[in-house]
Amino acid sequence: MDAALRTAEVPHSALSVVAFPIDAPQRGLRLNADRPMPPASTMKLVTAAVALDRLGPNSRGKTELLVAPDPDSPASPDSPESPDRVSGRIGGIGTSVEARLSGPLYLKGGADLDLDSAALWQMLRELRERHGVRDLDGGIVVDRSLFQPARPDLGLDPFDEQPEFPYNVVPDALNLDGSLLELTLWSDDRSVQARAFPAIDGLEIDTRELGLNDSSCADWDRDWRTPRQTPRAEGGPRVVLQGSFPRGCQVRQRLQLVDRQQLTAQSLRQLWTRLGGTIGGEIREGRTPPTARTLVQHQDRPLAEALRQVLKRSDNPGSRLIFDRLGAAVATEGESTRAAAERQVRGWLTAQGLSTDGLVLENGSGLSRTERMTATQLSGVLAAAQRGAHGPELLALLPVAGVDGTLSRRFKGTAAQGRARMKTGTLRDVVALAGYVPDASGRLWVVVAMVQDDQASRARPAIDALVDWVAAH
Repeated sequence: MDAALRTAEVPHSALSVVAFPIDAPQRGLRLNADRPMPPASTMKLVTAAVALDRLGPNSRGKTELLVAPDPDSPASPDSPESPDRVSGRIGGIGTSVEARLSGPLYLKGGADLDLDSAALWQMLRELRERHGVRDLDGGIVVDRSLFQPARPDLGLDPFDEQPEFPYNVVPDALNLDGSLLELTLWSDDRSVQARAFPAIDGLEIDTRELGLNDSSCADWDRDWRTPRQTPRAEGGPRVVLQGSFPRGCQVRQRLQLVDRQQLTAQSLRQLWTRLGGTIGGEIREGRTPPTARTLVQHQDRPLAEALRQVLKRSDNPGSRLIFDRLGAAVATEGESTRAAAERQVRGWLTAQGLSTDGLVLENGSGLSRTERMTATQLSGVLAAAQRGAHGPELLALLPVAGVDGTLSRRFKGTAAQGRARMKTGTLRDVVALAGYVPDASGRLWVVVAMVQDDQASRARPAIDALVDWVAAH
């Protein structure tokens, strides 16, 4: 490690390390272990461990379609209580095949990680065919109020110069398609063409300001500039692509290009119309009344399955959404969801006997310039998680060295390959690695390493030397 640091020209003072056998935490190696440092994406381990314990590995987010009772059309006395059927005048819906809803339909977000256009179409189809609803005279109310504020993305300064890329999405409780559109870009020697998926009625992708360059297709985003949205007299958004794009190249990329409420409204109108329905009122944001009744529900995967993608791929929006679910589970009236989530995490650490001194939480994903924790704290989280009821789940969710996830190309040909299960972390001037490493005798170690330096990226060989030392000896 010392030799690798010298080669990287990174001082020892920039490195924080804790490594110990899980059954003998007093042994092992410690260096600058109690210095708060940016954990980058290793912070996702904290969110995952607390969520598995406090929410449970089988907890699920949900999306609902609801109606409120019509005070002028009371329910039939013999109407069933089951929420998956509508009969008589429940919610103001009649029993005819082509029923009309005079009041609003409510689309309520419940931090559903799997809500995409296909899932929304299936929900609307069930409303149309099972419940016989055709005409939405009262429009649709989109309810994101599970989180406070309901639109946490509004008013935030961009994290970096590429706010349109998926890792920068600030999710809300609805999170339809992750607030993204998939853009296919292709070019010849003269121009660039673009197509969005799903195709949204009224959306125009303008490529006239996107020039051509001679870069390789692998570096297609080198001269890419953040697109801008401009209004159109005909209605519907226009997205203007800027910068330049390689000649003879084709790329598919999901991007945050259109305001999420506008995107949601366009999707709802398009899908409902194609199912043979009509929308007479506006599509707006608001709250679902407490008397509303669920007609259709969609659930995402159990939390443990969702966390597999979050940790293997280092999914920032997914981690943020789960962090906010932690907050929503305990938030008091009027309390910020993020503040409630921080209270959950700090309470869990305290319950495990871990200090929270120096701990700074922002969004639980590590995509932050302010989040801080010590290697001692993070190693304590990992050790406590393994002692807990859900230690096996957490272990199974982590990238495997040299095999998959963000470690698929790392530790090839070393003693750690196929054995170490760890989470990576990278920010400008920060690299980190944390997780579990079996030693040569099969004894499990907790290993945490963080580097903060303007040459931090060059210090990865030092971290890898530490992991290889544990795995080989």
